[in-house]
Amino acid sequence: MSRRMSRITATLVLGLASSMSLSADRVTGPEFVTRSEVMAPGVMAATSQPLATQIALEVMRKGGNAIDAAIAANAALGLMEPTGCGIGGDLFAIVWDAQSKELHGLNASGRSPRGLSLQWFKDNDYQSIPRFGPLPVSVPGAVDGWFELHGRFGRLPMKDVLAPAIRYAREGFPVTEVIAHYWALNAERIGEYPGFAAVFLPGGRAPKKGEIFRNPALADTYEKIAAGGRDAFYKGEIARTIADYMQANGGFLSYEDLATHSSDWVEPVAVNYRGYDVWQLPPNGQGIAGLQILQLLEGYDVASMGFGSADFMHLFVEAKKLAFEDRARFYADPDFMDVSVAKLISDQYADARRALIDPEKAAAMYPHGDPEVLRDGDTIYLTVADAEGNMVSLIQSNYRGMGSGMTPPGLGFVLQDRGEMFSLDPAHPNAFAPGKRPFHTIIPAFVTKDGEPWLSFGVMGGGMQPQGHAQVLVNMIDFGMDLQAAGDAPRIRHDGSSEPTGERMTDGGVVRLERGFPPEAIAELERRGHRVEVRNDGGYGGYQAIRKDEGSWTGASESRKDGHAAGY
Repeated sequence: MSRRMSRITATLVLGLASSMSLSADRVTGPEFVTRSEVMAPGVMAATSQPLATQIALEVMRKGGNAIDAAIAANAALGLMEPTGCGIGGDLFAIVWDAQSKELHGLNASGRSPRGLSLQWFKDNDYQSIPRFGPLPVSVPGAVDGWFELHGRFGRLPMKDVLAPAIRYAREGFPVTEVIAHYWALNAERIGEYPGFAAVFLPGGRAPKKGEIFRNPALADTYEKIAAGGRDAFYKGEIARTIADYMQANGGFLSYEDLATHSSDWVEPVAVNYRGYDVWQLPPNGQGIAGLQILQLLEGYDVASMGFGSADFMHLFVEAKKLAFEDRARFYADPDFMDVSVAKLISDQYADARRALIDPEKAAAMYPHGDPEVLRDGDTIYLTVADAEGNMVSLIQSNYRGMGSGMTPPGLGFVLQDRGEMFSLDPAHPNAFAPGKRPFHTIIPAFVTKDGEPWLSFGVMGGGMQPQGHAQVLVNMIDFGMDLQAAGDAPRIRHDGSSEPTGERMTDGGVVRLERGFPPEAIAELERRGHRVEVRNDGGYGGYQAIRKDEGSWTGASESRKDGHAAGY
C-alpha cells in the first residue's frame, strides 16, 4: 500500500471513529441505552447479580415456579450482594397468581423490640435514633417472608430452593464490580462493630472485584433453615444466638421478639395512570408516594413536554415534593396511621394538591395535605416470571447498605437498622413504640392493564424508589421508551424533603441529575429557582423489570448495577 493510500485509510478510520464517538454506541434506541431488551418464550428472571439470575433459571428448569425461583435468587443475593440485602433484613413482595388471576401482597417487615420504649430514648438524651449499632435493630422479617411465599405458592422443597445459594456459600464466587465498591464503603463505616469483620472482611479488608468470597457460616444457617423451616430461625438456636449477642452488646432485640414475629398478607392498592393500573403495597412502606406522584402528573400533558425538558423536570420535582410532604406526615405502621390510604391516592385529593404547583417557580416548601377534607431508602430488587404466567415482584433490604453492623457470631449475616426510621416525636404516627413496624422505604411494584398482568418492576435506593418508579412508567407510557431504555434513561432525584423521622424541608432541597440532560433545560430549572447538581453519585437506584407480551416475556436490567435479565 502506498503512503498516500495509508494516509487516506488512516483519515477515514479516524473520521469514522470520531463520528462514532459522537453518536450512540448501539445502532438502535436512544444513545443512553446500554443493551437490548431480553426476550424469551418460557420464563424470565431479572436480578442485580448475574449468578442470582442464573440460579432463578436453574430452579425453574428443575421444576420450580417463579416463587421458588425468587426465593432462591434472594437467598443467593443475601450471599453475593450483602451490600443490599440479607436474612437480617425485611422483605416485601407482590405476586401475580396465574391460576386465580389475582394479585397478592406480602408485608414481611419486622417490628421494634418490645423491651425498648420511646421514654428510654428521651431519658438518655437521644434526639434521633442512631444509624448503626444495636439501637436501630428491628426483627428481621425476610425468612418468615420466604416461608409465607413458599407455603402459599411454592412447589419445590425448600432444601432444593436454597441448595444453589448453599453451594456458592461453601465453594465461593467472584465478587462483582459494583458490589465490591459498596462493600468497601460499608467496611469503612461499620467494620468495627462486633462480628462484622470475621464474616465480611476476610484478611482484614473488603474483597476486591474478582476475588473469591466464601461464607460457610451463612451456608450452615441456610441449611438449618432448609431443614427446620422458619421456626429454625425464629424459635431455635439461631434466635437464641441473635438474642444473646444483642443483649451482650447493648441491644434490646430479644428471643421473644423473634419468636412472636409474623408477616402479613395485604391487599395491594392502585391508581390508574393513562389506562394502566399501577399497584403498590400500602404503608408502612412508601409505595403510595409513587402513586401520589403519578396522580399529580396525570393532570398534565406530559408527553408533549418531552423527555429531558425543563417543563417536565420542574413538574416532576414539584409533584415529588408534594407527595413526600404527605409521606413525612402520614405514612407509618397501618395500625397507627390517622388517614386512609384511599384518600391519599384519590383523584379528588390529587386535584386539590395539584393546584399548589407553580409552573414557573420552585417551591421552597409545601405544607402536608389534609386528606380528611374529602370527607369520605441500599436494597435489592428482583422479578421472576414462569411458563405458567406467575410473576413475582420482590424487594429485600438491610437498610443503609449492609445494615446496622451488628453481626451475630457463627450465622454469616448482619442485622438490619430499620429502626432508625422511627420518629422520636410522640405525636407523630411513625413515633417509636414497642412492637411497632417502622416506616419503610423498600417497595415492589406491579402494573396491570385491563385486568391482565403487564409489568413487574422495581427501582432500588431509599427515597429514590418512588421517584424512580414514576419516572420509569412515564418513560414508557408518556415518552414511548422500551423496557430497557426506560430504565437506562438518565434520572432525576430530588433530595431534601421532609422525612418521617421528623426532619422538615424548608429550603426547597436539591435537584440532582444524572449526566445526559440538556444544558439548556438545566439552566431553565435554575431560572425557576431550583438548586441543581449534575453528578453520577450512585444514588439513582437500580432497576429490574419483566413485561408480559403476547406469548413471551421481555426482561430488562440496567447498567447501574451488576446484574442482568435472562430467560429461556
